[in-house]
Amino acid sequence: MKRIDIIYGGEHYSVGGRELDSLLGEIEDGVSSGLYWLTVNDGEGAPRWAHLLLTPGVPLAIVPIPDDAPEVAGGELWDADGNQIHP
Repeated sequence: MKRIDIIYGGEHYSVGGRELDSLLGEIEDGVSSGLYWLTVNDGEGAPRWAHLLLTPGVPLAIVPIPDDAPEVAGGELWDADGNQIHP
């Protein structure tokens, strides 16, 4: 898996180097305790850590991005090998 995108409070974050099931289990265990701080990456490129406070009822979207998913950069689509995709 390339990364896992997270949408929280209308903002986009990501987690790299994790398996989806492991991350989901961590979130479920943390929220079941009442509240939990999830460490994620804020932004693109070099890691800039952000800590999201998760509590029951807080909307959270978890979006797994597969290795072969195209990337969007500057309004253009790119494949996993760095080749521009022309629609």
